[in-house]
Amino acid sequence: MPIIFLTVFVVIFFKAFFLQNKLPIPADTIIGLYHPFRDLYAKQYPRGIPFKNFLITDPVRQQYPWRQLAISLEKKIQLPLWNPYNAAGAPLLANFQTAAWYPFNILFFIFPFSFAWSVLVVLQPLLGGVFLYFYLRQLFINKWGSILGAIAFSFSGFSIAWLEWNTIGHAMLWLPLLLLSIDKIVLRNKPLIWSVVFLFSLCSSFFAGHLQTFFYLFLITLTYFIVRWIQNRRDKKIISLFIILYSLFFIVTAIQWIPTLQFVGESARSIDQADWQKEGWFIPWQHLLQFVAPDFFGNPTTLNYWGVWNYAEFIGYVGIFPLIMALYALFFRRDKKTLFFGTFLFLSLIFSLPTFFAKIPYLFNIPFLSTAQPTRLLFITDFSLAVLCALGFDYFLRHKKGILSAISFIGIVFVGAWLFASTQSLAVAKQNLFLPSFIFVSASSLLIFLWKLSKINQRIIIMIYIIIVGITVFDLLRFGQKFTPITNKEYLFSQSSAISFLQQQKGYFRIMTTDDRILPPNFSTIYRLQSIDGYDPLYLLRYGELIAASERGKPDISPPFGFNRIITPHVYNSKIIDLLGVKYILSLSDIKSPKLVKVFQEGQTRIYENTSALPRTFFVSKIHQGFVKEDLIKFLFNDSVNFRDEAILEGEGGFPMSKEVEKNKAEIIQYTENSISIKTENFGQSFLVLTDMYYPAWHAYIDGKETKIYRTNYTFRGVFVPNGKHIIEFNIGLL
Repeated sequence: MPIIFLTVFVVIFFKAFFLQNKLPIPADTIIGLYHPFRDLYAKQYPRGIPFKNFLITDPVRQQYPWRQLAISLEKKIQLPLWNPYNAAGAPLLANFQTAAWYPFNILFFIFPFSFAWSVLVVLQPLLGGVFLYFYLRQLFINKWGSILGAIAFSFSGFSIAWLEWNTIGHAMLWLPLLLLSIDKIVLRNKPLIWSVVFLFSLCSSFFAGHLQTFFYLFLITLTYFIVRWIQNRRDKKIISLFIILYSLFFIVTAIQWIPTLQFVGESARSIDQADWQKEGWFIPWQHLLQFVAPDFFGNPTTLNYWGVWNYAEFIGYVGIFPLIMALYALFFRRDKKTLFFGTFLFLSLIFSLPTFFAKIPYLFNIPFLSTAQPTRLLFITDFSLAVLCALGFDYFLRHKKGILSAISFIGIVFVGAWLFASTQSLAVAKQNLFLPSFIFVSASSLLIFLWKLSKINQRIIIMIYIIIVGITVFDLLRFGQKFTPITNKEYLFSQSSAISFLQQQKGYFRIMTTDDRILPPNFSTIYRLQSIDGYDPLYLLRYGELIAASERGKPDISPPFGFNRIITPHVYNSKIIDLLGVKYILSLSDIKSPKLVKVFQEGQTRIYENTSALPRTFFVSKIHQGFVKEDLIKFLFNDSVNFRDEAILEGEGGFPMSKEVEKNKAEIIQYTENSISIKTENFGQSFLVLTDMYYPAWHAYIDGKETKIYRTNYTFRGVFVPNGKHIIEFNIGLL
């Protein structure tokens, strides 16, 4: 019955998906925020179609396009290694958030992509709740406490905030199953089947697509195993088994972490990061109020948020009643389980709030930790609160004592919140305190009723339990549905005339925009249009430096670049734009430039052809040599240099060159995500430039024989080609 109840709760939450054929995808932001999609509805909605939550755009700007491309390649029995459609080309598999190897991707091979994506969204609270329920039962917690904890975890603030990303939630949902597996192996001596479950769950969490969440999960899991192993007389066979399991994990996941490490080494991750000293990097102390009143500072969906920076980064709400029970467990329950999860609750808050300890990784620039936003520790906070709430309710039902302490503590917080809101005349805060206060009073009354009246008919007690769970369901259902958009299918990456025009153009070219409101980064991946913009926490350092110099109009590659994670070049008159092969430029206003010709318009979206764009591959008559990046970038900004005839190689030079370059021919005959074939004819040894990003995993072959790829013109590829007719192939590998 508890599992059926959880399933029904999930179905109710996603009723628009199950009953109205809508999608739990923020597609309304596509047609509400961006052109040319807004142009499709301009007559009916001249100011754009209303959208529910402006904070939730990343799922359609990152995760959805990346996974869609990866799955399309896997369906062709190809490794999803490279994405040529954004940032002038970037690693795809090495991009951890692509989640190319996640086991549940099997759904994409069975159902249409958007439907399978929606099912994955639904599975997050369902599986997370089911797994936690069984783990809590393993801890000998009664069914009422277990179901309460499962609900609190599945629909906690952290889970809801990141639900539609379809990566973070899948990385975290495996935690309770991992803890259950450890208990079954260590305490119940059932190593065979549960070792398989443990290994599968750990690999699944890793492949889910969010490294930071997995890192936290890994720490909890490893600590939990050590504690359980010590409690179980330190059996050497058990430690040997887990050494084998962890070794197998590193072997199985090598197909992901090895390419990712290579990408990190080539990326700007270490130098182009947000300022950790800015307000909002840590959870502001005052935002702890969101644990009792999630919308005290307003809500992005009602456009009245007045708190610090980003609502989603600070929301750790688990419901009023679960919070009371979690505090009750901390106050009165004296056992190792409460100590373990209470410790992790404390540590997660200490390192996510602006404390001295939280600043240590950033002060000492500790690798990985110094680039991770600590607010994501709310994953551990909410999970710990969910377990503690189950422990607390279980203890209360058995002992029924001391409940006034927990109630009084939260009551004082509510009184303080009301006083602060009243003295500061905060209308939004006061308005959003009414419902949490009512839920608090209702839950407290029921608890006091259970505490005071010990001789009650069993049916009445069961009814009170049901009401308590019902209050929690109502509380979290209202909170979650208010924040989560579920949208019409037709809003998801519609086909516009402007996009169709670009798709119909012949040849190989790139596009760019002059306005952030047009076809934002990664959208072009869906339409298989190659763009020079990109939006990714990982991007190639050399490309970032090149674009920074292009936007500045001078050979300045010093960080910060000014476009943390979101690369959107707009300076179309730069020579770098021509070198990148940008043939079409999209704008919302008329452009006057001698090299641009207007060729299409749809609504406000104008498309211009760049007549100065260079071909994607060509021979040059002269090569130069450079050893340091500063010399290389200065060459590109030398007004006397003609990119069509000259190129600069990094650290190489002195090769004999043909003087008859004008007779040489180079034509791309095949261009796919993972390979490029070029037919050439040249007279004497010549140098061929391909204006695709240089990356160590790419290999070049001339008539089947491998040849060296030279880093050319700062960040592109080039090869020396001997006299004659040849087929030049560029193929990417895992390394």
